[in-house]
Amino acid sequence: MGKIIFITGGARSGKSRFAESLLAGEDDVLYVATGIGFDDEMKDRIARHRSQRNPAWKTVECYRDLAPSLRHDLSDYGYVLLDCVTIMVSNFMVLDAGVDWDSAGIDAADRIEQVIMKEISAFLDMARDFHGKTLIVSNELGMGIVPPTPLGRYYRDIAGKMNQVIAGVADEVYLMVSGVPMKIK
Repeated sequence: MGKIIFITGGARSGKSRFAESLLAGEDDVLYVATGIGFDDEMKDRIARHRSQRNPAWKTVECYRDLAPSLRHDLSDYGYVLLDCVTIMVSNFMVLDAGVDWDSAGIDAADRIEQVIMKEISAFLDMARDFHGKTLIVSNELGMGIVPPTPLGRYYRDIAGKMNQVIAGVADEVYLMVSGVPMKIK
């Protein structure tokens, strides 16, 4: 049975750096990056993250169908690092959904949430079956102001629910505050 470590916190709180530090010295890491380079800023961010990683780590860039895509590779690795859940949620909501969130109602949000929940649940099942450790990084979005747009509010709500599910099954949970990890579970 695999061990799951969940790392959450605000934007630029040091989540990814902390997750990567837990794997320092390990070469058998499968790094699952959920970011998509859809504009120059995101392409630069992805390139910067790649350059900071251990070059021995294998990086897979995807955000959907994670469990079936990764399951066949897991025997070669002792660690999986998924970075990050909130970008994955955003990709599903903005890139895949085809929803006009300004006029969409709760039914549309519920449909997308079910798709994302299925994806997260399958990934967590895979992580439990995995012989090694799985580290999952996600932003904590519920500590700020209420977003002014329907998309922002649905995004916050769905990401928050996914974080609760992950934290509920995780063996360890860390909250990052200004670069300082606080173990909360």
